[in-house]
Amino acid sequence: MKPESYRETTRAITVTVRPSFLDDQSRPEDNYFVWAYEVTILNEGPETVTLKTRYWKIMNANGQMQEVRGAGVVGEQPTLTPGQRFEYTSGCPLSTASGFMSGSYQLETADGEAFNVVIPAFSLDSPHAQRRVH
Repeated sequence: MKPESYRETTRAITVTVRPSFLDDQSRPEDNYFVWAYEVTILNEGPETVTLKTRYWKIMNANGQMQEVRGAGVVGEQPTLTPGQRFEYTSGCPLSTASGFMSGSYQLETADGEAFNVVIPAFSLDSPHAQRRVH
């Protein structure tokens, strides 16, 4: 089964995220659940941009939030010319069987203008999560 993807476009920069649960790295009996997420950043605009920083909000099923800020992504600050894409995979452990993530990237144009690009909110769902009908 192919993971669901989440997409958001800000100022002609499209961010697509595909999370997947990593059962082989998780230990449900220890309340340790791990996800990978594949990110594609596509520059559909006319300007060359460089990804400078990342900001993530990570929420577990108990409502506990963690914020992560840092330079670039996976040790890089990629520059994207018009039409170019950058792809990377990262991961996230949680102490609950489900949660969600959202955030933003700060990009900079060649002439030094900084702007934020939305990372779409996406669900972290495992087969261990209790399903509730509301």
